[in-house]
Amino acid sequence: MEVELNAYVYVEGEARRRVMDSVEGLISNAVGELEFTYSVELTGEGYLEVSGEGEDATVARNILTEEFGERVDEARVGELYTAHLESWSPDGFAVDCGVSLDVPVESLEELGKGSPSQIRQRYGLVQHLPLEVEATGDGEARLSDLQVDELWDWTRGSGRLNVNSTTRSEIRATLNRAGHADDVVTVERLGLLEQSVVCREETDPPGLLSSVGPYVHGEMLCVVD
Repeated sequence: MEVELNAYVYVEGEARRRVMDSVEGLISNAVGELEFTYSVELTGEGYLEVSGEGEDATVARNILTEEFGERVDEARVGELYTAHLESWSPDGFAVDCGVSLDVPVESLEELGKGSPSQIRQRYGLVQHLPLEVEATGDGEARLSDLQVDELWDWTRGSGRLNVNSTTRSEIRATLNRAGHADDVVTVERLGLLEQSVVCREETDPPGLLSSVGPYVHGEMLCVVD
């Protein structure tokens, strides 16, 4: 069994080594109790590739693709895919699930008024954030209903701060170091290097960003209502 997962490692050097250490733990937690012997590598483009064998290989593959998404070479109309937010323009979002897909600006109206850039800022959509999309044909896609609902839920909560280029353990350590451990409820893992800091009711997300920002090398965006 060999599968290329849509989990993107775009940092280099020591940061990449730390990410791969984290990956080993994540995959072990997911499939470690199965009859499945595996190895994990990075493709030349920086995506996780898992090779393995064993009685539970099929089950392991299903678990891993459910968790991380699978890189594909064709996007079939009506199918759902995990895709990374790669860029944005007045025309919409560009996402990547193995093939490049355009999410046209018209389909983003489900998230409210504004340009793609304004929508990205409003929902804290940092670059490389995994998004679930539905292929609609002709190289285009729309955000899935579940993804749209999740983004709306973010704006109804107590506030969030999304960040890329860091692991969950690293951003938690950063919050501790900056003296803000008590200002957050939890840190949700959105992707390997994309995290969402869930703030407490009394915490001001822009203020948290200002305080924590100097310790973080990646992009940080607040989710605003």
